[in-house]
Amino acid sequence: MDWEFTEDGAFLALCDAFRESGETSAIEFLANGEGAFHFQELTQNAAGEGFDLSDSNILEEFQQEIIETMEQVCKD
Repeated sequence: MDWEFTEDGAFLALCDAFRESGETSAIEFLANGEGAFHFQELTQNAAGEGFDLSDSNILEEFQQEIIETMEQVCKD
């Protein structure tokens, strides 16, 4: 992905909410209301940056990249 989503306000809010939640699993966090809200905002921002996430495989790859990044940087 060419877009540096880690600098996007929605991703930063997602990480802040993840840290504050006390949840240890990014997947579990994204499945709940607040995590899902921030993830939806991030996908909208990605679309605004020109990424077509209408293909389920591409959306799955995007989500996996978000999860991996959250688990690496948000729990530090």
